Amino acid sequence: MQAIVETLFDALYLISVITIGITMIRNCNGNKEYRFFGIMAVVLGVGDSFHLVPRAVALCTTGLDHFTVALGTGKFITSITMTVFYILLYYVWRIRYQVKGQHTITAAIYILSALRIILCLFPQNQWLSAASPLSWGIYRNIPFALLGLLIIILFYKSARKNHDTEFKNMWLTIVLSFGFYIPVVLFADQIPMIGMLMIPKTCAYVWTVLIGYKAMKNHK
Repeated sequence: MQAIVETLFDALYLISVITIGITMIRNCNGNKEYRFFGIMAVVLGVGDSFHLVPRAVALCTTGLDHFTVALGTGKFITSITMTVFYILLYYVWRIRYQVKGQHTITAAIYILSALRIILCLFPQNQWLSAASPLSWGIYRNIPFALLGLLIIILFYKSARKNHDTEFKNMWLTIVLSFGFYIPVVLFADQIPMIGMLMIPKTCAYVWTVLIGYKAMKNHK
């Protein structure tokens, strides 16, 4: 039952976000904000597919234990693409709110992103092992969490300042995604059921994408 439900959910998620992303890229009519948002959605979906597709195959065949390398590789790729996702979201913020300058914030975004990616590249992560160390899972997610926090603050303050009803909940989608993701990083190895929080985390990202898509539709 888990294999069927999880596979169907993941398939629906991947198809939805990639389709929405491609639609936004094709129909943005030269609008940079929506083009970036579309690229961001495609990066999200394609990046997650490297982990979710092998997981679905594993669940529907011989089990997760037989796909350790594929799952680890996919998890590594997803870690990188999620970092790119937040860089793109930062530029959506800059374009939407016509932000000029702010070089300190831009530098912080790139420094935190670079730290995240560099930490992901360390062999101590043991991506291809069935027992990756928790300590490195924490290390590589510290700059990622700070990156997310910075994006949350930027969208929260700008949406309120500009009375932006379309993006008023953007900050909340990111809060929820991290709120569901962090317990998985910390406790999923000890309590496997905690891994189920990845489902609402995924739903939060779908909400993020839908906010951008609906905004584009409203401005046609």
